[in-house]
Amino acid sequence: MSPERTEIQVRPGVEGDLVALTDIYNHYVRETPITFDTAVFTPRERRPWLLSHPEDGPHRLMVAMETDTQEILGYATSSPFRPKPAYGTSVETSVYLAPRARGRGVGTLLYKALFEALTDEDVHRAYAGIVPPNEASARLHEQFGFQYVGTYREVGRKFGRYWDVAWYEKDL
Repeated sequence: MSPERTEIQVRPGVEGDLVALTDIYNHYVRETPITFDTAVFTPRERRPWLLSHPEDGPHRLMVAMETDTQEILGYATSSPFRPKPAYGTSVETSVYLAPRARGRGVGTLLYKALFEALTDEDVHRAYAGIVPPNEASARLHEQFGFQYVGTYREVGRKFGRYWDVAWYEKDL
């Protein structure tokens, strides 16, 4: 292993990760249209989100960290697609990376672990919403078998403009 390439471990998220995960998410809230949240969160406000992703079941939180520094590089989740009961076998997946972790294959490691964890769960489909332009996210999802199914036009307003969401789906 070369010195500039550190080992990355992927594991289920735990409460001790909350501050780092909140910091990563808040970067996207402040700087990008990737999430339609418009106000940053405190770790306390994000705690219910973390607790809604246990170590088993269809709603998971996987965390990537550098083994030598223990720095959290990003996370992937499978969350309820919609709240009504008939949607129970569908999940919405997402990946958020620390800015310095982009382009290092961390998203691939996270999704690989997430979909392996979901293998024995009663989940039929995964969905992902991508705010264009985001070629890296589209490539990641296509690499894992997601197919583009359509775009909601100008569905969210952030930073003084309207944004589309391109939707992708994957059979599980």
